[in-house]
Amino acid sequence: MIKTITKIGNSQGLMFDAALMALAHLKVGDEVNVEVHAGGTLTITPLRPRPSREEVSKVVKATMKDYARTMKRLA
Repeated sequence: MIKTITKIGNSQGLMFDAALMALAHLKVGDEVNVEVHAGGTLTITPLRPRPSREEVSKVVKATMKDYARTMKRLA
């Protein structure tokens, strides 16, 4: 995909259209990491927050509760 660097206020930037945002699973306000590699190649990587141990534990416990009967039959 070819994009053109445009002037945005006193800065320059790339405009991401809705299709590109959808393909990359990005929304306004998301943080990205920008890396510059040898030869000037740029890599833009979305920063995705990881769930905490507590959040994962809560989901596992809820799943075990919801499917307790099935789990007992599988054991």
